[in-house]
Amino acid sequence: MSRSSAAVAELFGTRLRELRHAAGLTQEALAERAGLPHTHISAMERGIKLPNLMTLLRLAVALECKVAKLVGVFDKTSLSSILPK
Repeated sequence: MSRSSAAVAELFGTRLRELRHAAGLTQEALAERAGLPHTHISAMERGIKLPNLMTLLRLAVALECKVAKLVGVFDKTSLSSILPK
């Protein structure tokens, strides 16, 4: 994973963990609700994996939130600072 991809993945992972904790869910419970392996949730939270669109939709349903709540963190970030030049 490139340095810029790693920065994006870490930022998303932190946000996913925050929302999961706020919902009072374990990684296993979120994985079950989203129909994903719990190892995938763990990898996303640690910034190792980035979700695709279908996974974002599954996570939003499982967390009972809008997709924007998952990715809104990027609205508060200077995108040019985390994208490759």
